[in-house]
Amino acid sequence: MSTIAEVIPSMAYRPAEAHSFKAADADFLYLVPSGAIFRMEGLGREVVELVRQRPMMRSDIVEYFSKKGCGLVDIEETIDELDQAEVLTSGLSKPPAPVVPLQSFPLQRVVLNVTNQCNLACTYCYEYSADRIAQQEGKPKYMSADIAQSAVEMLIKESAGREGLHVTFFGGETLLNFPVMRSTVEYATRRVAELGKRIEFSLTTNATLLTEEIVDFLSEHRIGVTVSIDGDQELNDKMRVFHDGRGSYNVIAPKIQNLLKKHRTNSIGARVTLTSQVSDVKKIYRHLTTELGFDSVGFSPATASPDRLYHIGAQKMDNILDSFAELAWEYRDYAVEGRQHGFTNVSDTLKELNSGVSKAYPCGAGVGLLGVGTAGDVSLCHRFVDAPVGKMGHVKNGGVDHEARGEFLATHHIGARYDCHTCWARPVCSGGCFHEAYIHYGKTSAANLHYCDWIRGWNDLCLQILGEISVRNPTFLERFEN
Repeated sequence: MSTIAEVIPSMAYRPAEAHSFKAADADFLYLVPSGAIFRMEGLGREVVELVRQRPMMRSDIVEYFSKKGCGLVDIEETIDELDQAEVLTSGLSKPPAPVVPLQSFPLQRVVLNVTNQCNLACTYCYEYSADRIAQQEGKPKYMSADIAQSAVEMLIKESAGREGLHVTFFGGETLLNFPVMRSTVEYATRRVAELGKRIEFSLTTNATLLTEEIVDFLSEHRIGVTVSIDGDQELNDKMRVFHDGRGSYNVIAPKIQNLLKKHRTNSIGARVTLTSQVSDVKKIYRHLTTELGFDSVGFSPATASPDRLYHIGAQKMDNILDSFAELAWEYRDYAVEGRQHGFTNVSDTLKELNSGVSKAYPCGAGVGLLGVGTAGDVSLCHRFVDAPVGKMGHVKNGGVDHEARGEFLATHHIGARYDCHTCWARPVCSGGCFHEAYIHYGKTSAANLHYCDWIRGWNDLCLQILGEISVRNPTFLERFEN
């Protein structure tokens, strides 16, 4: 009876593209570009270590381990497993398929910028700062109910076979146009029910306009809420101020606590914008969870040109990564004990890594998500609403411009971002945010090279966290499989 080595032509094996990391005294490989994670142990680890020294024919690998006393069947099965898992590659292995843009991308979410007005004057706001790209001259300040309902109809029409849809309300300050938000929720709920679909809602708010009526409405309709807040009074009021310069913390703190107390039908999270002046991650996290009562907190650096005073430089970003690491290891400790931790930056990354995601695009912008401005203009996402780039139609005049959308996606996938082709973190990063690229480099197709080291460091850290959890409490990871 012929062995596998006799049937398959001898070809040299070598390690496939991968990133090595250790966790819980175990060795792992993060496989690129598939995004799979492979635990290295036993004979498999020895085979990989052997071919790392030099490419080897299958027959030579078999001979080498046979002389060490390993059984032929074990050797053959191990090589097959490593080959099939793409831990090893050879002349027999198929080359990685080129990334092909999606040909069919049904819409799942629209973000309605229901107003371009805001009652705060946050220094770093990408809509109102020196880095703004929106051109709002001649645009209405508030979206009408008619435009909002047309956007819902566009979502339904473009959703194809999707059963679950989502509408996000955004601004400016979203609650300045609460009447249209309320009528849109009621309209969309009724329309999708008629079609046998499901719909969910969310909004982002600065919390200054929350009232008992609004909180009751949010709870009744199970609307997810993201509150923009940057920490305690001292940190929050550095940037998040009213137009007269007054800080917003004392206004929003009691409103937030009432929201958290009364609204229990969906998630309520805090979103923190980090700047050169607001970067104490642990202090912010402790205050927002322990003192204000948020269950989850996410952090994001301000999008800003390098010459802005609030721009976070490379050294400060390194310090932030160190602070992120402290919270991330705390997250690990909670997970090992089966407890939930509220650091959503870790949760979001672990979910992607655990699922083996390998993204053609960095986010849903233009793929399953589109933004809509107050006048009904359709854009790549909410950050490009009313901007000179990323235009993709109008909710009343033809709906989605499929030609513009298709052209954008054909030129912005990871295969077209050549600076990313040798980076091991590309399955998760996929080149980074289009808006960030436009602000820094003047074009949406550029890779976010200024964040590369940070992204690699963050993903390596999260791989270690994931590895630790997978060894010490693997059942915890089941929550990321839904």
